[in-house]
Amino acid sequence: MTVNNIETAYKPAKAKYAELGVDTEAVLERLKQISISIHCWQGDDIGGFEDLGAGTGGGLAVTGNYPGKPRTPDELRADFEKAVSLIPGTHRFNLHAIYAEMQGEKIDRDRIGPAQFKNWISWAKENNLGLDFNQTFFAHPKADDGMTLAHRDPAIRRFWIEHGKRCREIGAAFGKALGKSCLTNLWIPDGMKDTPADRKAPRERLVESLDAVFAEQIDPKYNVDSIESKLFGIGAESYTVGSHEFYLGYATTRRKLLCLDAGHFHPTEGIADKISAVLLYLPEISLHVSRGVRWDSDHVVTFTDELQSIAQEVVWGEHLGRVRIGLDYFDASINRIAAWVIGTRNMLKALLAAMLAPIEQLREFEANGDLTSRLALMEEMKALPMGAVWDYYCETMNVPPDLKWMNDIKDYERNVLASR
Repeated sequence: MTVNNIETAYKPAKAKYAELGVDTEAVLERLKQISISIHCWQGDDIGGFEDLGAGTGGGLAVTGNYPGKPRTPDELRADFEKAVSLIPGTHRFNLHAIYAEMQGEKIDRDRIGPAQFKNWISWAKENNLGLDFNQTFFAHPKADDGMTLAHRDPAIRRFWIEHGKRCREIGAAFGKALGKSCLTNLWIPDGMKDTPADRKAPRERLVESLDAVFAEQIDPKYNVDSIESKLFGIGAESYTVGSHEFYLGYATTRRKLLCLDAGHFHPTEGIADKISAVLLYLPEISLHVSRGVRWDSDHVVTFTDELQSIAQEVVWGEHLGRVRIGLDYFDASINRIAAWVIGTRNMLKALLAAMLAPIEQLREFEANGDLTSRLALMEEMKALPMGAVWDYYCETMNVPPDLKWMNDIKDYERNVLASR
């Protein structure tokens, strides 16, 4: 669609929304302010660069072998630069600890520090990106039996506690260097394959370990902490130490952010309804927006009802300032850069659709008990010309509208990925 055609399609769409009391120009200005935390691990199948000789492990598995996987940090950074050039807005890059650059040294995870991430900091500055961070409690010999912070061996627990502490220091270094607070997220794979005899003791050990990890007070201007639950994982099908209830209690009592991952609950259980519930007790939360297919399989985010429900809950509940939105999926069966672009653009589209809703009118119908009119308007909203507003937004943000961005992906694949 040409620029003239995009503007021609936008004008009646703008008028249609105006009839419902929605100012599309104000909505687009609001959308520009939203920064999505885009995960590094989609770019290289959770490979990382530490080279400790361990597999992925920890209940994680990436399927597919699409050509062009980045082999170095520079290649991963270049791939991400291509991705964000096709995504409207200014966003963040979410790193895992295994993406440290060791410069030929063997530095174990209990000894890493900001020095191993200096290139990431410089790159983020150059590209006006905020950085977020994650401890890596998997793909390591000391996680081979599926236990880390809840391990019965005190020495192994101490190792992982120190890793957690070091990662918080790295997150604070990101925040200081970039002037944008870093969210450091903690997820562990700890659990059991079969029915445990003792569910309590590992959870008691986990509380002690978490308290040790978070003992140092760090200025939230530089680093904030979140903790992430999971229903089950490969090798932890029967029992997960860090369940939703466990972390909800811990986050509430320790004033940490609770991370809600869309793929970490029962297959038919959505996270949208949880957002307003937990925000009654927590000042802020984080999201890992993913798409589970029958289990926590982390498929590329698509424009599903569940995604739209998440966006509606965040926007309609006026929670945007209290919810840090991040993505979490990995797919090596398709072009990895395209996967980044598809998922992030869909997240932004869902937020746009939620912002374009005549929410004041819907609330008025509901408050007056006119549930028939509420339902009718909700259904009519689905046919409103959101696509024309999206294309106009992309054009004004100097990124390709509709499917034109795939031309850039194909060119990059031919000229860059094919030579790897």
